[in-house]
Formats: sequence, structure tokens, C-alpha cells
Amino acid sequence: MNYTYPNYNKNIINISSSFNKMLGNETNVKTLKILDNYLQKNYKNVVFLILDGCGIHPIKVNTDKNNVLRKNIKQVLTSTFPSTTTNATTTMMSCTYPSTHGWLGWSLYFEELNKAVDIYLDKDSYSEEKIDNKFVYDRIPFNAYYENNINYTVNTVFPSYFKKGLSENNYTYEDTNDLFKGIENCLKKEGKQFVYSYCGDPDYTMHRFGVTSKEAKDVINHLSKLVNDLTSKYEDTLFVITADHGHVDIDGYIEIYKDKELLDLLEWPLFLEPRATGFKIKKGKEKQFEKLFKQHYSKDFKLYKTNHLINKGIFGPKTDNLKLLGDYIANCKTNKQFLFSENSTHFKGHHTSLGKEMLVPLIIIEGKATNLS
Repeated sequence: MNYTYPNYNKNIINISSSFNKMLGNETNVKTLKILDNYLQKNYKNVVFLILDGCGIHPIKVNTDKNNVLRKNIKQVLTSTFPSTTTNATTTMMSCTYPSTHGWLGWSLYFEELNKAVDIYLDKDSYSEEKIDNKFVYDRIPFNAYYENNINYTVNTVFPSYFKKGLSENNYTYEDTNDLFKGIENCLKKEGKQFVYSYCGDPDYTMHRFGVTSKEAKDVINHLSKLVNDLTSKYEDTLFVITADHGHVDIDGYIEIYKDKELLDLLEWPLFLEPRATGFKIKKGKEKQFEKLFKQHYSKDFKLYKTNHLINKGIFGPKTDNLKLLGDYIANCKTNKQFLFSENSTHFKGHHTSLGKEMLVPLIIIEGKATNLS
């Protein structure tokens, strides 16, 4: 497997920085020159759409060269690591690095609770017991960059389960068709409109059926049709589309939860992600852990000391939030996933590692009427 590390000069965070600048704010994150050049045209409307999981790999295996998404890819960008929704979407929403916002993976261990917590769902990662839904936001708070705006009216179009980052002009939707109707409602308003929108597909479908499934192809091509129809209607409008991460088909499952010898060396339960797994080791047991892990799992996972990745700048600048990552991170180098417990989901498609799922598109489409004028 070829590893792709986050490049914070060609990264999803740089999209947010360009938009932040467009809104009239100062930004300390590098912007994307290619996007800046489009934004200098001063469009009446700018639409940003995140298609969860719709990275370079899913697009290439499920579309032809004339597909509206594929043919309008202007640049290939990197995701965050772990390449996962909690980390990547928070990076884009806040225009801050993973180390700054702290939403580093699906499951994080909080010593003050003595629990691993699914931070999007506010529940214990193992018992599924609910926790105070204010805890995570209070512990690792962040703000959406578009809360501050001068040059545009800001609209958000989010699914009903989103609780953070909602603008004063938020449109809630229940299905994909409603999402695009919500975007259209924003574009019909008077004045300059910035629309920040998110779609949970094709990620949801690929988790269930895999990247190369008929179901994935159908949903990506349906989204493409909706995008094509939308971009054909509105002049003086710029559409910018990306993914938080990509996806790969899963071809095997590793029941690490049955490895009692290794688990006995851990101070915390398994956490973070099934293809980018975090480990906190009992003091003095590090060498024993490294030996056991490499004996049992080195065929499928590469073990990193967390500090090595921190020092390489993989998560951004050093902050106290990086203590949430533990002592080691195992990056999956094949298309397998760890199972943390007997109740873990056997996903057909997944992401989170430094593989193909790290590459995402920067898709830019000028409204068709603008092109004809």
C-alpha cells in the first residue's frame, strides 16, 4: 500500500481557509490558490457541498469520464489522519487542524470518565450507555469559522442529527432530494449567499455494501445527476464539492478483542478507529506490547509511536489534545479492519487509514448560465 500523509498545503482545511478569507475574515491557514482564483470573481452565490466518503477512489471505480463530478476535478487533496468523518468534517467546519479541535476519531478515551466515547453519538463505545451530551463539546470545543461573516449571508443545509455548526439560516433535511431542495431555497434568496452543506452519502451506502457494489454506483450516479441538474439552473453561482475522506472495500476482519495477552498490556480499551487504532500502554509494558503486536498483526498493520506522528506534523501543531491519542497508533496497510469487541460492525466498506481513502477531490463547477453569458 502507498501511504499518503496529510499535506496541509493541499488539504481539505485549505478549502475552508479560502472560504474564510472570502467571508472577510483573517485566516492563519494557507488557502488554495486555484479556489482563490475562482472566488475572486465575486459570485453572487457560493455553494460548498461535502459528499461524505466520495473520495477519488469511489469516484473512479463508479463513474465514467463524462460524469459531472469526475470531469470537474480541479485538484486532488489530502484528508486528515485518521481519515474519518469526525476528524475531517470538524477540520473543515472549524478551519482548524485536528490537534487544535481534538475531534480526532470516532472513539476517544477520556480519563475523567474512564470511558471510551463515540463522540458523535455521545455514548460509551462498548456498553453504548449514553453520556451527557454536553461533555464532548465542553471537553474539546470548537466553533464554525463561518459564524463570522462580512461579505455573504451564511446558510447551512444539514441532516437533522447535526447539532454543531448550524447557522442562523439552517435548513434541515431528511433525505438526499430534500438536501438539494434546501440548497435551492438558499440560492433563490436576495443578496450574496454562501451555502455550507453536507450529505451523508455515499459513505452510508458504502459502509453497508462496499465501494464496488451496485448500490454504491447507483447512489454516486444519483448524486451526480442531482449535482448536474442543480449546477445547470443558477447563474453567477460557484459550486465547490469535496469529500471528507474516501473509502475502500473491506476484505477481512481481525478479532483483536480475543487477544487477551495483548489486551492485558493496555491501560485503556481499544479506541480511535478500526483501521487506525489507538493504544495506551501500561507503564513499563511498551517493549512487550511492540513485540506482541508485530508478531501477530504486522502483516496488516504498521505500528507507529504516536509521538513520531506528532513530531512529523501529521495532526498539525502540538497541543494538549494530542494526549487523547495514547502511546501508539496502528495504521492498516491492507483492506482489513480490527474488531474491537464481539459487537463490532463488520463493515463492507471503510476508511480511516493512510491508504486510498486519504485522497479526495476538489470539484469546482461554475453555474451553466454563467458559462453561457
